[in-house]
Amino acid sequence: MARLLAFFPALVYAGVIFALSDQSHPLAFLPTDWLSQDKLLHAIEYAGFAVLLFFGLRLGGRSIRTAALVAIGLASLYGATDEIHQSFVPGRDASVLDWVADTAGAVLGAVVVGTVALRRDRSAS
Repeated sequence: MARLLAFFPALVYAGVIFALSDQSHPLAFLPTDWLSQDKLLHAIEYAGFAVLLFFGLRLGGRSIRTAALVAIGLASLYGATDEIHQSFVPGRDASVLDWVADTAGAVLGAVVVGTVALRRDRSAS
């Protein structure tokens, strides 16, 4: 049960991503200049997702390297399914470049949190 709870933040975050993807104009509240940074927003969104997945995997007993790699893989896979989902939403479309931005963000998030975890472990030794 504790392992399942370790993934609760990532599951909630995935739900938020899904809910936003199910809307025609989910970020209409953002200033127009922010909306023009679509790929950056995708990268930030999936960097956060990968970080939450990383923590869930680490709490589940995975090594830092395994947690980082699996977090990247899961976030990238979810990004792909999210793009497919968007292809069915009026006013949205699927984009390979959005998925690439999602994956790049996941890599960045996992590498940063993994590096911090490695340094922390080394300094604790």
